Amino acid sequence: MSALSVEPTDAPLTFEELQLATRNRGMPLEALRYDLTPTGLHYLLVHFDIPALDSATWRLRIGGAVKRPLELSLEDLQARPRRTIPVTMECAGNGRARLQPRPISQPWLLEASGTAEWTGTPLAPILEEAGLDEGALELVFTGADRGVQGEIEQDYQRSLTIAEASRPEVLLAYEMNGAPLQPQHGSPLRLLVPGWYGMTSVKWLTSIEAVTEPFDGYQQATAYHYQAAPDDPGEPVTRIRVRALVVPPGIPDFLTRRRLVDRGPVTLTGRAWSGDGEITKVEVGVDGDWTPGTLGPSVGEFAWRSWSFEWTAEPGDHVLACRATDSSGATQPVEQPWNEQGMGNNLVQQVDVSVR
Repeated sequence: MSALSVEPTDAPLTFEELQLATRNRGMPLEALRYDLTPTGLHYLLVHFDIPALDSATWRLRIGGAVKRPLELSLEDLQARPRRTIPVTMECAGNGRARLQPRPISQPWLLEASGTAEWTGTPLAPILEEAGLDEGALELVFTGADRGVQGEIEQDYQRSLTIAEASRPEVLLAYEMNGAPLQPQHGSPLRLLVPGWYGMTSVKWLTSIEAVTEPFDGYQQATAYHYQAAPDDPGEPVTRIRVRALVVPPGIPDFLTRRRLVDRGPVTLTGRAWSGDGEITKVEVGVDGDWTPGTLGPSVGEFAWRSWSFEWTAEPGDHVLACRATDSSGATQPVEQPWNEQGMGNNLVQQVDVSVR
C-alpha cells in the first residue's frame, strides 16, 4: 500500500495540502547567498505537532539491547565533549509539488533546504558507555511528536544501523547557529545525521533503543521509500541526492515570480550539495546551452558549496537552469524522475527571466 492516503493528481492544490504548507516553511531562494542560513529562514517541517517539552525535566533514555541503560538530562549532555559542524539539511520531499501527477503531501517546490551550524555531543561515545549487546542490530530513535498516519497512531520514530549511527559526525544536537534549539527545530534535543535527508534527524528526541531485529515502524518501513507504484515496496530513502540551486537574479514579478533583469553582465551565484560525495561540477544552462560554472569553497564537509557564472544578458525572454555533479558521478536529471511518494526529486531548477 502507498504511504500516501490519496492518489497522485494533476488537480490544483487541495485544502489538506494548503494546511500542511501553512504549518511548514521553506527557505526563500535569495537566502542561498548566506553561507549559514539564518535560523528564521531555514526550512522547517513539523510532521505532527510541536510538542511542549520542559528542558529542565526532560530526559533522554538509552535502553533496549544494552548492558548499562542510561538516563541523561540536558545538562548531562552539555557537559560532554562538544562538536560544532555546518550541515546542509534537505527534506526528502523537496520538489514533490513539481511532479506530474503530484503526490499528495507537503507541497514543496525547491525551498526545503538550509545550512546551519549545529552543536552537540557525538552519539558514538554514549553508545560505548551504554555497552551495546552483541546482538544489537539497529538503534530506534523516538521523538515526542505523536499523531496518526497510515491509520496508525504513532510516535515519530526512525532507525539507523549501529555502524551508521556510530559515525563520528552523528550528533545529539542542542544548539543551532550558536543558540539553543528553538521549539520548532527540536528543543531541547534532536538527532543530527549529516548527509541524510532530514527525516532521519529525529527532533524532540526522548529515547534511543537498541534492537536486535530490523525496525518496521511506519516512518521506516512504509513512508520514505522510492516507489514506482502503490504496490511496489520500493527502496528506502537515505542520503541526499545531488542538487544545485541558483539565487534568482534581478527582481521578481509579485505573482508569477518571473525575474526581471537589466541587459548586460550578470553574475549568477548559487549553492550545490550532495550526501554522496563532494561537488565536482556545476553547469549553468541558458536556453538549453550548458556551460561549466566556477566552483567556490565549501562551507564544510557536510555542507553546500558555492558556485558562480558570468552571464551576458541579452534582451528577451530566457530560461536559466543549473545542475550539479558529485564525486560519485551522479548528475541531476533534466527529465522528471517520478515516484509514488514524491521523494528525492532533484530535477534541475529552471528560472524564467525577462531581460529589459
